[in-house]
Amino acid sequence: MKLHLTNPLTRMKVKQQLILLFLLLVSPVFALNWYANVKAEEILKQHVTSAYAELNKQNLSLMNRDMDTVNRVMTTLIQHTLIQSLNPMSGDTADRVRQYADADKLLSSYSMGVNGGEAVYYYLYAYDPNNRYNFAPTPSSKFKAVGGVYFYNDKQKPEWIDEILSKHGKGYLRIMKDLGSSSRPDTLAYVRAVYSTSQGNEVVGVLVATNINRKLVESMRSVSLPDKGEIYLTDYGDRVLASSAGPIGDRLQLPEQLRAGDDVEGLTGVITDGYIYVQSYQYLTQQKLIYKIPTRSLLQQQNELKFVIQLISIVYFVFCIIVMAYFWRSLLTPLQRLAVFTRSYVPGKKVPEQPAEGRNDEVGVLMHSVYGMAGRLNSLIEDRYLLEIKQKEAQLQLLYQQINPHLLYNTLESIYWKSTLEGPSESGEMIKELAQLMRIGLSRGRDLITLEEELAHAKAYTSLQQKRYEYGFAVSWDIEDETLANLIPKITIQPLIENAIIHGVRNMGEDGEIAVSARLEPRGVVIRVEDNGYKETDYEAIGRLLDTEGESPGGGYGIRNVQQRIRLQFGPDYGLAYRAREGGGTVAEVILPIQRQE
Repeated sequence: MKLHLTNPLTRMKVKQQLILLFLLLVSPVFALNWYANVKAEEILKQHVTSAYAELNKQNLSLMNRDMDTVNRVMTTLIQHTLIQSLNPMSGDTADRVRQYADADKLLSSYSMGVNGGEAVYYYLYAYDPNNRYNFAPTPSSKFKAVGGVYFYNDKQKPEWIDEILSKHGKGYLRIMKDLGSSSRPDTLAYVRAVYSTSQGNEVVGVLVATNINRKLVESMRSVSLPDKGEIYLTDYGDRVLASSAGPIGDRLQLPEQLRAGDDVEGLTGVITDGYIYVQSYQYLTQQKLIYKIPTRSLLQQQNELKFVIQLISIVYFVFCIIVMAYFWRSLLTPLQRLAVFTRSYVPGKKVPEQPAEGRNDEVGVLMHSVYGMAGRLNSLIEDRYLLEIKQKEAQLQLLYQQINPHLLYNTLESIYWKSTLEGPSESGEMIKELAQLMRIGLSRGRDLITLEEELAHAKAYTSLQQKRYEYGFAVSWDIEDETLANLIPKITIQPLIENAIIHGVRNMGEDGEIAVSARLEPRGVVIRVEDNGYKETDYEAIGRLLDTEGESPGGGYGIRNVQQRIRLQFGPDYGLAYRAREGGGTVAEVILPIQRQE
């Protein structure tokens, strides 16, 4: 079973191939457009992430400086003599009232204003175990809103006091209820335990700085983020300590990749479908500064650029359709008409007028060529038809002409039999031999006959010549039986014997000899006609005569005819050659292929 594999494109029409080509040309433009937009968006996000990462790092450093300022203020307050002098074990009531008033005034003086009239307020919660400052405010008092001094004892101690004291004087940020009013929201406070500088580990109290979140938001607002961008300061548990977008204390939902590591500090960026996150973190403070940037607002300008690119692509697509329609009309429509003509054309059918008159392009040349070829084919068919008619007429004429040789051959046979009835005579034998020459010459129209038939023709000719001119030369025949059935062009040996008689032994009388032999050799069947003529022969001239194509201006028509017929029949490897005979004379040698009659 044979499998015929064909290219699918070869089964498609030109129209389908043209549409496919159009799609192949246009599709990469839209694919590249889409790929360019995606890559541009990715590159823009990466560049924005890198830029805001550096800004985030600087912003965190600025916020740390603000916290350092608050910490230095607290250090100053802790070391101040007014704060250290709040020792409930010494002094009378008047001294304690004066100390309290001076300390309260001191704390109010260190408040730092921020935007919106708010301030960072400092509160000192002094430890009064013996309730010596019973005239001063306690933690339950809510009438101070701008900072000041409160006193607490073991019974009135707030729950967060022990947590701050456990840090042993280390300051940290803590979300607390606003100390000035219960109606206010939670506040971010910087808290630090206060110890006596003279007594060592003796607790003086706890120092609290409130509204730190508003101070940090003021630093956040110095950073310009895209529309709806948000900044968050969180702890390592993602609890919001300060935010430019909302209240504090909530837990921020962040991508898994933004988990802070154990490094001293670090910088990470994450790009999601909706947001770009940039994060700086510090392990010692357990804090993270996070930028949350909506990609939609960030890529708004790029979307405008995308729209322009898409508009250009659509215009390009419409332009391609117009160009395709033009070429469809000017190229494909004429080719379709040409295809219809070639499918419906029948040789000999009248060729219609060419539809591409006036076109000098390749399509016009193709249509001119096809229609011209059809016209020439019609002319060739007409000429062939006329030629066949003339050939039939020539064949009839030839048949008429063949009647006369057959009539003559039959007449000679009748004369021979009549002369035989009257008695043996040499004339009768000559008539018989002449009739045999004509019969073999006709050979029923065949061009190839057996060597046996050819030898009978040659013997009849030789006998007729000897009797006609009373030549005295001798003829010998040495023929191998294996060669008798081999095919040979008719009338091949007779011209060679005729040349041997005329140019060799005609005037030698009984001394003349002609030897005819046929041998089966590896190169084929070799037939030799040898004579012992005494004339000098120019074999080079004979060789040139045999190799000459076409008509020859000199003699030698017989042997040239033999040479041409052998080569036309069997090819250039076979043919006739002349050479000198040992002892004098000439040898004519014919080489034929081994080809027997079936």
